[in-house]
Amino acid sequence: MSETTVNTHPYTLEIVPPKAEGAPYQWAIRKNGKLVQRSDRSLPTEAKAYGNGMEQIEKLLSGVGDR
Repeated sequence: MSETTVNTHPYTLEIVPPKAEGAPYQWAIRKNGKLVQRSDRSLPTEAKAYGNGMEQIEKLLSGVGDR
């Protein structure tokens, strides 16, 4: 298994596959290679992990939550 990586400059979304069959997916967001955020919950499918991670990147890009 390999990690699926999508670039959304300056952020990169990594979908981390499960270590065991039937285990949940996780995601990690990096900015210029440095870890910024990880999923706070386990997701049942790669598609759900991707969608949830992209939502978080959209929030980061729009400045939602920045103070």
